[in-house]
Amino acid sequence: MTSTILVTGGTGTLGRQVVPQLREAGRTVRVLSRHGHQSTEGIEYVTGDLRKNEGIETAVAGVEIVLHLAGGPKGDDEATRNLVRAASRAGVRHLVYISVIEADKLPLGYYRAKAASEQVVAESGLPWTTLRAAQFHDLVFTVAEKMAKLPVIPAPGIRFQPVDSGEVATRLVELTLGAPAGLVPDLAGPRVYELSELLRGYLAARGKRRPLLPMRMPGKAGRIYREGGNLNLVDAVRGERTWEDFLAERVR
Repeated sequence: MTSTILVTGGTGTLGRQVVPQLREAGRTVRVLSRHGHQSTEGIEYVTGDLRKNEGIETAVAGVEIVLHLAGGPKGDDEATRNLVRAASRAGVRHLVYISVIEADKLPLGYYRAKAASEQVVAESGLPWTTLRAAQFHDLVFTVAEKMAKLPVIPAPGIRFQPVDSGEVATRLVELTLGAPAGLVPDLAGPRVYELSELLRGYLAARGKRRPLLPMRMPGKAGRIYREGGNLNLVDAVRGERTWEDFLAERVR
């Protein structure tokens, strides 16, 4: 297929890396964004809002592949429903979706919306591919940056396996240019870290000192995190770039 590829969330962390890779592969890209942008050679920007169901028909017109990266703290499932309806009417032949590892396990709003979106995609009637990825190094960095502003940093005993967003972007491009594959193997980082390790790594890279306060994350979500319910330690594909590698470049 040589038609334009629609990328939702094309101006976000993943999108800024996916779009250039699609262009390098010789594909024309259309980006759906809530804010206006100047189109450039091979990259067309369309203004719209998935949650408000605005501009989607224009965005999917003439498109055979949709890479759905757009997401937010809430409303992902409704945004995905709106996109799927428009994509079905437009005759889209491949819908690719990015989700999060163990989306159906954690009783938190973000995970529930991701799980609901996965179901919308799978039941859409469209040929589809879904990739679940671990939390990005970028997100961990942002959280650590904010927590480091506190005089004492709370450090619940939970673990993460952060992955490099660039590696996720490359995998998504491969999946987008390939045949629909359903739910593909998860993608996680090369190492599992205690939250305290991640925080200490950030503080050291910044040359800061802060005491960490060990604490217990309460509730059902806390129990699942403590038991590693947010991790896939069995059959996830592991990336290569570690948190330490990311930090060294980010703070350089």
